[in-house]
Amino acid sequence: MALVQIENVSKIYQTGEVEVAALSDINLAIEKSAFVSFVGPSGSGKTTMLNLIGCLDKPSSGRILVNGKQVDLFSRKKKAAFRGEVIGFIFQSFNLFPVLTAYENIEYPLIMIKNEPAQKRAEMVMDVLESVGMLDQKDKFPDQLSGGQKQRVAVARALVTRPKLVMADEPTANLDKASSLNIIRLMRELKDKFSTTFIFSTHDPRIMDEAEITYTLVDGKLS
Repeated sequence: MALVQIENVSKIYQTGEVEVAALSDINLAIEKSAFVSFVGPSGSGKTTMLNLIGCLDKPSSGRILVNGKQVDLFSRKKKAAFRGEVIGFIFQSFNLFPVLTAYENIEYPLIMIKNEPAQKRAEMVMDVLESVGMLDQKDKFPDQLSGGQKQRVAVARALVTRPKLVMADEPTANLDKASSLNIIRLMRELKDKFSTTFIFSTHDPRIMDEAEITYTLVDGKLS
């Protein structure tokens, strides 16, 4: 069974009296341990697609299955619990807590979502810190790190709960070319190490070639 199954999915937003079709009749399947990119111009529906798969929004029609569960039927509370168990997120603006160290930022979901005991948390955090090459930076605060280092911490935080799926919306948008390629290649390495499926969006042609599978969205439709 595919990890993600999208069946006849459409998403319509209502703006006053105007209906805007963000996605129109999308069908696709994404397998386990895949490295998938959604590409297309701004406004093509990339972020909407990631929000639907990531259980942050619900479709206007059609159905979405993630890890064998029809998530579009979930309540808000059940979606939140499911995200905590199954999905990790990487943001283009890093979204690190400025008052927490790199170590503490990565540890945070293990306390708030997983409620892991202290010794287990330490083992899990140190493992992902080593995986992203940030062990020597673990005690630094975000404002002491470069953009590329912040994103490495963000990647580690997304992976520390051992999710089956990681969603990344424009994860390299605020990075220079070298850092962007390093982050994408790091994500591919971690995909292989942890057997995690990565789904990310981008409009950067330098990054598109790094994906194993690419879906192109234009005006809310696969092309």
